[in-house]
Amino acid sequence: MTQETGGFAALGLHPAVLSAISAVGYEEPSPIQAQSIPVILGGHDMIGQAQTGTGKTAAFALPLLSRLDPSRREPQVLILAPTRELALQVATAFETYSKQMPGVGVVAVYGGAPMGPQLKALRQGAQILVATPGRLCDHLRRDEKMLSTVQHLVLDEADEMLKLGFMDDLEVIFQALPEERQTVLFSATLPHSIRAIAEKHLRNPQHVKIAAKTQTVARIEQAHLMVHADQKTAAVLRLLEVEEFDALIAFVRTKQATLDLASALEAKGYKAAALNGDIAQNQRERVIDSLKDGRLDIVVATDVAARGIDVPRITHVFNVDMPYDPESYVHRIGRTGRAGRDGRALLLVTPRERRMLQVIERVTGQKVAEVRLPNAQQVLDARIKKLTASLVPLVADAEETHGELLDRLISDIGCSPRALAAALLRKATHGQALNLAEVEREQPLVPSAAPRERSERSGERGEYRERRAPMPLAEGRARCRTSLGARDGIAAKNLLGAILNEGGLAREAIGRIQIRETFSLIELPEEGLDRLLGKLKDTRVAGKQLKLRRYRED
Repeated sequence: MTQETGGFAALGLHPAVLSAISAVGYEEPSPIQAQSIPVILGGHDMIGQAQTGTGKTAAFALPLLSRLDPSRREPQVLILAPTRELALQVATAFETYSKQMPGVGVVAVYGGAPMGPQLKALRQGAQILVATPGRLCDHLRRDEKMLSTVQHLVLDEADEMLKLGFMDDLEVIFQALPEERQTVLFSATLPHSIRAIAEKHLRNPQHVKIAAKTQTVARIEQAHLMVHADQKTAAVLRLLEVEEFDALIAFVRTKQATLDLASALEAKGYKAAALNGDIAQNQRERVIDSLKDGRLDIVVATDVAARGIDVPRITHVFNVDMPYDPESYVHRIGRTGRAGRDGRALLLVTPRERRMLQVIERVTGQKVAEVRLPNAQQVLDARIKKLTASLVPLVADAEETHGELLDRLISDIGCSPRALAAALLRKATHGQALNLAEVEREQPLVPSAAPRERSERSGERGEYRERRAPMPLAEGRARCRTSLGARDGIAAKNLLGAILNEGGLAREAIGRIQIRETFSLIELPEEGLDRLLGKLKDTRVAGKQLKLRRYRED
């Protein structure tokens, strides 16, 4: 056993777990693992503050497996995750780490998949249950006692669960769990709502905090490019010409943008697919599997759809649309540079987004250097380099295998060898431009004029004045407005979750929520409204301030 593996052995993990660690090639515990494993092994409640990419899944999976009793065929460990992708990733990790533990079963419970197989796995006595809150509540409505044997609870990415509006579901789950249990909470941030959960449901928790923002991105080469909004697709296509990548994730803000960009990439011959919240679960799993095994090279995704993706071959992240906040940026680029590998992250910045770039640099503690789009000469050089690499293996015996055919074609066509070679190259490259003048004509990328940006702003003002008639108000309610809307990736459940968490209201106190493109309308109780708005003044949704105010209909 190497000295690094000895580092894990010194933490007191079960021998079977240590064997699994050795089998997958883990060498040395990460900071979050080194600090969390002894706390969890000791049976203490814990609050862990760490970003994606720091190894936090192993930080709770390894000690909980070490405390598991394989002879008891009933749920003992419950992990709650905000998304199906993260639930599947965590379940896979538990399966990997428990391979040397006969009799240990893992089941993932999430929406968008049939309940039958999940119920069957539970009935067969799986000890580890990884679930999204919504689907777990569906199961609890069928069997309210199903969690009565759980001894260990983990809330993974708790802040994301609250952003997605799962507060009510979490309370249902807490009520179904035994009071005597170990509870571990992991969250990238600790807003008031998370602290309130900890105070209510954790017993004397120990705190483990990893300053991972800079650590998460330390091995990732970051750069940004200034582009106008209408140039983004052309900019991505040009970058792909010169970037030497294995697999890549491109992040955009909207579901429609995933489809549009993926379609543009496919049209250029790239193996690309979209990943967003509207895509069926079985198809989402196929996309991730295809990215892992090389059938796909590029996935265009929204932030929520990409959570839980852990594909080692991802070498690049393109932030095609600016993230909503610095933490989302860190989560995004954490998809590459995993497990000690190097990665590259590129961020497209429009003129109006310079300030957010400065915020990202301040939070991550790293300068995101500016680079320029490749010019036509660089694109041409990259194309010729790829063509050369494809031809080199074929040259060695080409004359021997195809020499006679070459002579016959020259004779039949009546042309020179040079002319025939050029024609064959044209055919092999499917007419792709391979001289400077043609590349310049093909990819002009003339910078947009400033009026384009002004026209976008005037368009936003038009949306602001959108005159769809609001629905009639119920008696005793007031209509309030927030400038967050569909363009910000906001859904009704996000606003509902934020107001329930921070405002202290009952669910029935909140009326209709209408999501528009650039703003949203929410019906709240007229009585005590000013006090409620005061409580919500610092609330953030999707990284942006809610700024809720009374809506004046004029």
